[in-house]
Amino acid sequence: MSHEYHRRGRNWFTAMGVLFSVMAAIVLVRQLLIWGPEFVEDFLLNGEITNEKVSIAMLGFGIFMIALGLRKHEQKR
Repeated sequence: MSHEYHRRGRNWFTAMGVLFSVMAAIVLVRQLLIWGPEFVEDFLLNGEITNEKVSIAMLGFGIFMIALGLRKHEQKR
């Protein structure tokens, strides 16, 4: 009864992407609850570097890392 089990292995790209995405989502939700949508929108659209802009960049980087981790890898023979 030999059946092969294909395990993807440890994928740190996906793990780091999820970590960055969760951290960014927590910050954005916290800011929305504290300040409200109007102020957060103002923070996103002004010319300064704000916590919200950094969170959006972290979310983008997290999604990029998840996509990088989920791509298909060719197995070496």
